[in-house]
Amino acid sequence: METTGKPLEKLNIFSFKGVQMRTFHLTWMAFFLCFFGWFGLAPLMTIVKTDLGLTKSQIGNIIIASVAATVVARIVIGKLCDSWGPRKTYSALMAVCSVPVMTVGLVHSYEGFLLFRLAIGVIGASFVITQYHTSVMFDKKIVGTANAVAGGWGNLGGGITNMVMPLIFAGFIAAGYLPESAWRLAMIVPGVMLLLFSFLYYRFTKDTPAGNFDDLAMTNKTAVQTKGSLGIAAKDPRTWALFLAYGACFGIEITFDNIAALYFFENFDTSLAVAGILAGTFGFMNLFARAVGGIVADKVGRKFGMIGKGKLLALLLALEGIGIAVFAQSSTIVVAVITMLAFAMFLKMANGVTYAIVPFVNQKAIGSVSGIVGAGGNVGAVLAGFLFKSSSISYSQAFVYIGVAIACVAAIVALVNFDKTRQHIGEANVLEAAEI
Repeated sequence: METTGKPLEKLNIFSFKGVQMRTFHLTWMAFFLCFFGWFGLAPLMTIVKTDLGLTKSQIGNIIIASVAATVVARIVIGKLCDSWGPRKTYSALMAVCSVPVMTVGLVHSYEGFLLFRLAIGVIGASFVITQYHTSVMFDKKIVGTANAVAGGWGNLGGGITNMVMPLIFAGFIAAGYLPESAWRLAMIVPGVMLLLFSFLYYRFTKDTPAGNFDDLAMTNKTAVQTKGSLGIAAKDPRTWALFLAYGACFGIEITFDNIAALYFFENFDTSLAVAGILAGTFGFMNLFARAVGGIVADKVGRKFGMIGKGKLLALLLALEGIGIAVFAQSSTIVVAVITMLAFAMFLKMANGVTYAIVPFVNQKAIGSVSGIVGAGGNVGAVLAGFLFKSSSISYSQAFVYIGVAIACVAAIVALVNFDKTRQHIGEANVLEAAEI
């Protein structure tokens, strides 16, 4: 029988030894594949637009649909992590969502495509499980870094998708298929990968370092299940401050993942492949940028506590908002790419800092706090989607409005005391349940 134990105090990314590191790697890989399925259609939208005869307004509705379902799904999934366990929850989510990913090619109308995009969006709840699972596998000293690396490498799927899906599409074209068939067949690839990985995840991970929830049910009730965890999380104002913050960073990230290829294609007259590569570069920064945010947050936390982490988050959001506004005014593709990389760095670091704070809000409701905050990301994406749907404003104007909104959120976050209830849920006893 495999030896299990306490949360790790060190993150060795080159190690697969022990249930903690094996779960870490399988978790970020699962999130990577979920992102691949979630946004596999984004770089192909120029083809889909032509095939289905979509208008700008309809594309806006599709962008909103791709992230809207995730709002509710993340809250539900967060609660399931607290009660059912991350292992079962992740495996089931991947298996169920692989179906609409594989079968979206069956639709031939705007209405059908919209419904499938809504169904596929549920898979975005995978992020909550990723952050929950790394939170219970790593010690409080390193949990911010672990969460950021796992989330960042998973988010990398958004960048790789923009680069790889056009190549898969091109492969089917080379095999003799017409464009209207090739995009449909291309989506089968990520769907099959999700289905296969759901079985691997169930087989090779555990809910906690000490074992699965089912095995611990009689001996460790605190770590296994906390009744009313969603209510506990919802009553804490810090949860909602982080909800807003995540809407302003991750919400804009997935909006940009959806619109970037189309934006470069239409505004700078690039080819589909070049637009995909440029959009992919934005996502590719998750290889390191989100991790940098988590590492810096852990260091700031050790020196300045949770208040320091909160101020760091506010600063990064402010810089992100300014960067997006400047990006929107770019007149050449070179300037656009440079400013995109700049605001992307601040945005992805803010993602990492947000989830370096989440595990410390309440040890009894880690999944529910993570779910609510994660849902905030999708609420932000939905609101941003309405801007890109509007026929009265351009995409560039939409980015300017988004930049201003992010700056306002930064001001709110700066005023929140993330350390105000430390006397009973402080850093000293976070993740204590997983260490029993």
